[in-house]
Amino acid sequence: MNRVWKPNVTVAALIEREGRFLLVEEETDDGLRFNQPAGHLDEGESLVAACAREALEETAWGFTPTSLVGVYQWPRPQGDITYLRFAFSGELGAHDADRVLDTGILRAVWMTPDEIRASADRHRSPLVWQCVDDYLAGRRFPLDLLRHYG
Repeated sequence: MNRVWKPNVTVAALIEREGRFLLVEEETDDGLRFNQPAGHLDEGESLVAACAREALEETAWGFTPTSLVGVYQWPRPQGDITYLRFAFSGELGAHDADRVLDTGILRAVWMTPDEIRASADRHRSPLVWQCVDDYLAGRRFPLDLLRHYG
């Protein structure tokens, strides 16, 4: 049987406010884990639009991506999935306290870099800290690096 391999394209939002980053605590097959607001690219959607949508759906915070922090390729140790993550930083918008968070998201939580690093055993993947570390190192690329043909 020929299986066609393809990576799972995901987006992630690096949202920083006063030295804290907005993460989500979510239910996974491996238990409760921390992750950036993140999710899969939908058909026909631009990477930037997907990131704004996922941030809102998972945290109830508006988010406008303004720069690309990095592109990350991570094959899960189980060997079943490879993720291709586009991580964005940007501007925090308004909070909708009445919005229901996506299924599986327990809460959105603001954490310092030290708190994020200390919780590494509960990260959804090694990309959680790597993205924060790259952000703290000042990695920012202009959005015009990306081209979306809709």
